[in-house]
Amino acid sequence: LWPWLLASSGLSTLVQLVTLPFFPDSPSYLLIQKGNEEACRKAIRKLWGEGDHQAEIDDIMKEKAAMTSTKTLRVLEVIKERSLRWQLYILMTVMTTLQLCGINAVECSLEGIISFENWDLRLVFPVFQSTLIDRFGRKVLLWGGYTLMCSVLALLTMTLSLQHQFFWMHYFSVILIFLFVIFYGIGP
Repeated sequence: LWPWLLASSGLSTLVQLVTLPFFPDSPSYLLIQKGNEEACRKAIRKLWGEGDHQAEIDDIMKEKAAMTSTKTLRVLEVIKERSLRWQLYILMTVMTTLQLCGINAVECSLEGIISFENWDLRLVFPVFQSTLIDRFGRKVLLWGGYTLMCSVLALLTMTLSLQHQFFWMHYFSVILIFLFVIFYGIGP
């Protein structure tokens, strides 16, 4: 079954590979990167049909003007730029904590606790995350998510060490794992 499951992920890649040549280029790519206004108009007509699309082309031209006034920095320049230092620190902290938060350990421990598949709630909770970010802000979600995840991991460690002594501890561990995944999806 595993070879078929692995091969099924290649099916979407194959469909994209076959159909991609039939899709038009992005109008903004054609106008901004290539500088070809006629190809841009042709792509817009192909995507949106006949009509007057001058407003869209004007928007793309404004975007192009804004991009030309912005300097593109190399990686070393970003690191050396003092005005970007705090953003870089925040980015590195968030990415490091995401890598070290324990989601992989929790997923690996699932094999010893539950025996069903496709429980992945990480696909559902990011939908709620976007509304929560608008309401509370990213900083509150990061602090709250990591605090709750840390608490759940401490409790999960206790329940996993006690599951051989109490028959009902398996169920509590499963609940904690689901809570951890939910807090991961909502917070970080």
